[in-house]
Amino acid sequence: MYVLEPGDPRRIGDFTLIGRLGAGGMGQVFLGRSAGGRAVAVKVVKASLAEVPEFRARFRQEVAALHRVGGEGTAPVLGADTEAAAPWVATEYVPGPSLDQVVGSGYGPLPEATLHALAGRLSRALSAVHGAGLVHRDLKPSNILLTVDGPRIIDFGIARALDTAAGSVRTSTGVVLGSPGFMSPEQVRGQPVTPAADVFSLGSVLVYAATGRLAFGSADLGPHALMFRAAEEEPDLTGVPQSLTGLVTACLDKDPRQRPTAEQLAVHSPEADGDGPWLPAELLAELGRLAARILTAETPPQVSPAETPPQVLATDTPPVVLAAQTPPQVPTAPARSKRRWRAVLAAVVALAAVATGTALILRDGDEQDPGAGGAPSASAPASTSASPSTGPGVPADFVGAWEGVVEGNSDLPKRVLRLEISPGRPGDKVAAYIDTDRVRQCTGRGKLVSTDADTLVVGAGQVTAGVPQGRCKPLSQQTLKVRSRDVLVWTSGGRTADFYRSAGGGAAVPDQYVGVWVPANAVYREKALMSITQGPVGGRLVRLSEDAGMDDGTEQLCDSTFAVGAVSPVLALSPPTYTATSGKGCREPSAIFLTVGRDGHMLLYSMDADAEPSEFVRKS
Repeated sequence: MYVLEPGDPRRIGDFTLIGRLGAGGMGQVFLGRSAGGRAVAVKVVKASLAEVPEFRARFRQEVAALHRVGGEGTAPVLGADTEAAAPWVATEYVPGPSLDQVVGSGYGPLPEATLHALAGRLSRALSAVHGAGLVHRDLKPSNILLTVDGPRIIDFGIARALDTAAGSVRTSTGVVLGSPGFMSPEQVRGQPVTPAADVFSLGSVLVYAATGRLAFGSADLGPHALMFRAAEEEPDLTGVPQSLTGLVTACLDKDPRQRPTAEQLAVHSPEADGDGPWLPAELLAELGRLAARILTAETPPQVSPAETPPQVLATDTPPVVLAAQTPPQVPTAPARSKRRWRAVLAAVVALAAVATGTALILRDGDEQDPGAGGAPSASAPASTSASPSTGPGVPADFVGAWEGVVEGNSDLPKRVLRLEISPGRPGDKVAAYIDTDRVRQCTGRGKLVSTDADTLVVGAGQVTAGVPQGRCKPLSQQTLKVRSRDVLVWTSGGRTADFYRSAGGGAAVPDQYVGVWVPANAVYREKALMSITQGPVGGRLVRLSEDAGMDDGTEQLCDSTFAVGAVSPVLALSPPTYTATSGKGCREPSAIFLTVGRDGHMLLYSMDADAEPSEFVRKS
């Protein structure tokens, strides 16, 4: 960790600050100690947020609600001042590795008895959280810490305050409410979020704890494909113990109204009232020794930034993982042994922070969850390295979401490509793309080959998903050059196009498209209905229901959904995916694009034909 900087406070409330831990969307995080020597994490709100009345009011409500939770399976609040010029909240520091660390690179999938204990105790914790009027919104393995006396849920409440503050605040902080791989379908679609969203995430967490993989596919699929699968496809429960499949299936119901509540899960859990050991003996023994080190550890000498490897991340740069020294590599072989688990804990201990002698992982705002295939934001996918990275990293001018028309023009596009560039170094997967042409939509990722101040080269892409399936080919090597702050020149496969900055996050669809639309021609007004919901690019956010008349006079219902591939300068959509009731009389399976004119009418074009567009108006 780093020493306190000259402008940092030395004391907040009753807590003495020891050092800087990191920063995120909300503000700064400090390590502190109470008068009795208790380790605490103190989060101080950014001045820009503190000046927003809506945020401060919500922050006040959330802190009060967190007090009511009372530490039931969470990190309890030890102090707060919501009226200070810089509002703050202090919570207990929780010693112990995350579920992601234990399963992903340590012990491996948990045994059946431990899974039941985890399900029961997390249900109890969520029941207390929901009873206090809170919704976590980002329950995932890296937000669940394992301790001797049970799991603890961290990092919630403040994100809720950010969510309900003014829209400009949410945009400026870059906060992402939810992580691909664990988000509920309603979060993916941008719909209202209730406690049922946490129950869905709990089901996804239990699948990960039982199998070591995600419920809706590999992290290599990328965030868009994971979100689509969570919203539209069934989970893979292979490897989940039969005694848990009923509970997990109920949690992962697509309809939030059909999911059990956390309270119901807690009441019916056989472990809900258990007081015995909840972890395997070898894990409990190691965690006990780890806790003892924390209690007896001396405060080590402070180190300066010049003496420490660059582990502390800058504001809004995920994840916030602080270390006083570079940790040893953690074994990733599937074999399980005490020696292996101890090696993992040794790596955790190497992440010592001031007075703890253990990993201090305090996330806030945007972050990447290695086990979730998550991304810092929907417009900046996480970079993953297949080998040690060398060479210069991605310049800041390239980071973000970009879109361009590769074939056709902005009025009549035939192929639209969306790129999302994230930080990384050569060898990292820094580019996620959605390529929408006349007959297919392909999603993929590409590794950084090389970069300099104004040029970025991305290698041939790796296809992660496609509509229709089996029709996609990898994207050729791409070269991007900076023309201006908001324009890149894209070259690939002999084609060149201008790419422009585009919207990202969970609310990328322009407002002028969101709503329910019907044909402008009154004769056909009862024959078709199109609904467009808010959500991230890549989400299946558009539904079209049409009554197609057949030559024999019979009616044919055509109900289809479309995935959003780009949002500017037009709304580019994948080829349709029809429901089982749709038949041969339905629209040709080509990609389409939508555009809204000055008169407020929306035009629907097929990318595969030069026919006149279908005209829609908002349903009154």
